[in-house]
Amino acid sequence: EEAVESPDVHFEPIVKLQDVEVKTHEEDEDSIFKMRAKLFRFDTQGVEWKERGTGDVKLLKHKENGKIRLLMRREKTLKVCANHYITSDMVLSPNVGSDRSWVWNVAADLVEDEAERQLLAIRFGNAENATKFKEAFEEARETNKSLASGANPAQEESEDEESEDEDDKEDAEASKDADESKEEEKKD
Repeated sequence: EEAVESPDVHFEPIVKLQDVEVKTHEEDEDSIFKMRAKLFRFDTQGVEWKERGTGDVKLLKHKENGKIRLLMRREKTLKVCANHYITSDMVLSPNVGSDRSWVWNVAADLVEDEAERQLLAIRFGNAENATKFKEAFEEARETNKSLASGANPAQEESEDEESEDEDDKEDAEASKDADESKEEEKKD
């Protein structure tokens, strides 16, 4: 005779796994730009471009110090294929024969915990996306340049507000003194 299949089949797991919190080191940063692209590095020994990976390229701004870095992870493995701060000496130049790719030099690209000097190229799906990346990259470069020179935009705003508050207090005290002197004149 045939055994009747039961719809309520349940198996207890042999091993109980605990939830593990995985840190990406992006927790203290805000993403200001994100777009899918393909990254290449120039191999000086083979004198050719080698693909580093395809995935989302991000510009991440640190919440405390305001510095902006470029981070790119490969799609399925999420392995880091580019990780560096955008410095004032980084200049995007168009790649020969393509309106949708850019080339730039990196003094210290931190991939697999090793800082390496690299010549990188990035290619986007279309020219419009490449232009958006260039605009965001140049804006990030200017932000980091102003931070390096000691001018923090967030600090400047708070200093301006503090000086305005002090000016308001001084104005209030001056008008209070003027009111008191008018009252004294009326009494005389």
